[in-house]
Amino acid sequence: MKIEFYRHSINEEDIKRVNSVLRSIFITTGESVKTFENEFGGYLGAKQVIGVTSCTAALHLCLLAWGIGEGDEVITTPMSFCATSNSVLHAGAKPVFADAEDSTGNIDAGLIEKKVTKRTKAIMPVHLYGQMCDMKKIKRIADRHGLVVIEDAAHCIEGVREGIKVGQLGDAACFSFYATKNIASGEGGAVSTNDPRKADLLRMLRLHGIDKSAADRYTKKYKHWDMSVLGWKYNMDNIHGALLIGQLRRIESLWKRRDEIYRKYEDAFCLRDGIKLMQTVPDSKHARHLFTIRVAKGKRDQILSALQDKGIGVAVNYRAIHLLKFYRENFGYKRGDFPVAEAIGDETISLPLYPSLKEKEQKYVIETVLNEARS
Repeated sequence: MKIEFYRHSINEEDIKRVNSVLRSIFITTGESVKTFENEFGGYLGAKQVIGVTSCTAALHLCLLAWGIGEGDEVITTPMSFCATSNSVLHAGAKPVFADAEDSTGNIDAGLIEKKVTKRTKAIMPVHLYGQMCDMKKIKRIADRHGLVVIEDAAHCIEGVREGIKVGQLGDAACFSFYATKNIASGEGGAVSTNDPRKADLLRMLRLHGIDKSAADRYTKKYKHWDMSVLGWKYNMDNIHGALLIGQLRRIESLWKRRDEIYRKYEDAFCLRDGIKLMQTVPDSKHARHLFTIRVAKGKRDQILSALQDKGIGVAVNYRAIHLLKFYRENFGYKRGDFPVAEAIGDETISLPLYPSLKEKEQKYVIETVLNEARS
């Protein structure tokens, strides 16, 4: 049996909507992007959404918009994709790591305050695998020290914790629509914020720093534009916006199916020798982006390879950032600096999780994993 690690949920209506854009004249940032931004803001309960080309772009632009740069420090986690801390470096600032929680893989909020210095300007929590961080605790720390909070919500569009949605306590939240995300457009991202002035700045920063988009300039009577800040080329186009609109409208039904699959995995692997599961925090809605198991460090790569040999697509989310060559060579990090993140990075395997995963496919994955974990 061949089971891909991921299959997107794009349907014929989504393709028709994109086809309509392709048959139109205007395919860059325009009405489809605006429609998606408005509907996404409504889903999140956010006043402003800005569509961009990736979550990395979103994180980078937020740092710039909140004035974080050379000489500043941003506290974040070593248990994430490298894009999180890379965005801090792109802004000219320094990422400062606080270790992860063993139970969820999220940043340990109890360790953040110890990392605050006079150079600290922001906290960048990552809602790993779809589980929100302890945003109430993080917000209290940020308020005590006058820090900006920029949430990396690449995994967590649907997340809720203690009645709080993603982005509701942070200054901004950043999202990914990469090929394997819960709603996907191949590439793409967005920022949500409740600050209208920052939203206006973000819209300029995503388009070179100019004050009028192509839609502003060319779909009506021509207007001259000006450039008041130095920006980047990060604007989402109508093709990607159109691809996301329908998926966003189906997001809860897609989540319900992933939740069913996730719970079956939990039931199958719970209390099994040789397998450890990440926990879902009480009083929370997990976005069910990734289902990860942890196996003995010495067996992880062996099991990973065996699953692939038997036709099962797998991934590692993630090896600890501070042990990647660039971070070791440029910051002097070494094994032992963040032991929880290192343990997760050495032990984790992500299994197939997507709405179109068939029952017989999931059964095959479960049986194969159990057999390999026992061997």
